[in-house]
Amino acid sequence: MIPVKGHTNLYRDEQSGAIINCDSQSYNQYMIAKNNRELQKNEIEKLKSDIEEIKSLLRELINGSRWNYFKFYR
Repeated sequence: MIPVKGHTNLYRDEQSGAIINCDSQSYNQYMIAKNNRELQKNEIEKLKSDIEEIKSLLRELINGSRWNYFKFYR
């Protein structure tokens, strides 16, 4: 591989002519950040689901309470 002038982590493949980035530290940092974003996204979706479940349970509780109130006072 041939080093690219002015770039310490870039090399040119002699056969294909492709530029190859050999900076594994930056790649690892990128992958860690990507995984953290995915974890945060999953956590947010779980929280949204939990909130919807709580709202549904509250609706059931309120509707059941109203029904019991009307049954009791009629």
